[in-house]
Amino acid sequence: METQPTSHITEAVRSLIGAQSDQQEATEPVERGAVRRFVQAILDDDPAYRDEQYAQGTKFGGVVAPPLFPTHMFRRRPDAPDPLDVLRDNPDWDGVGGTDALLPPVPVPLGRILNGGVEAEFHQLAKVGDRVFAKSRYVDIYEKEGKAGKMVFTVVETSYTNQDGALLAVVRNTIIRR
Repeated sequence: METQPTSHITEAVRSLIGAQSDQQEATEPVERGAVRRFVQAILDDDPAYRDEQYAQGTKFGGVVAPPLFPTHMFRRRPDAPDPLDVLRDNPDWDGVGGTDALLPPVPVPLGRILNGGVEAEFHQLAKVGDRVFAKSRYVDIYEKEGKAGKMVFTVVETSYTNQDGALLAVVRNTIIRR
């Protein structure tokens, strides 16, 4: 019978806490058409997202994007390789740590990945024309015992800013490996 290791949280894993990605710039600036499609998808008819005349009379001074819009702006650039090409060589690939990964992989031998939750803080809304940047870091990596054995929790915090460095949002995602 195989025994489980005492802990998956090795010194190599612990050393990743605080690791940061390079700052990434969204493929395109905030575009009115992209905001319109996003607003239609989330079924939010706030005129601040579409009506310039109305939006100029608000505290925003112009059309803005919904709070979560910056998190959906980071798409593959047209000249970048398709990240799903990795499936040709590795059909079991789970999508974590691919060619577009912002942070180094967490070296734990646990293959199942679950979403442990997402928290978001909103500081200001992106405006049409803004360039949006993201920078991620490992906030915490810890282990818990579950019914099926040990689980490793990885908390990733991503900060979204505009071209002036103004903070738009901070999103914390917890990833569970078991």
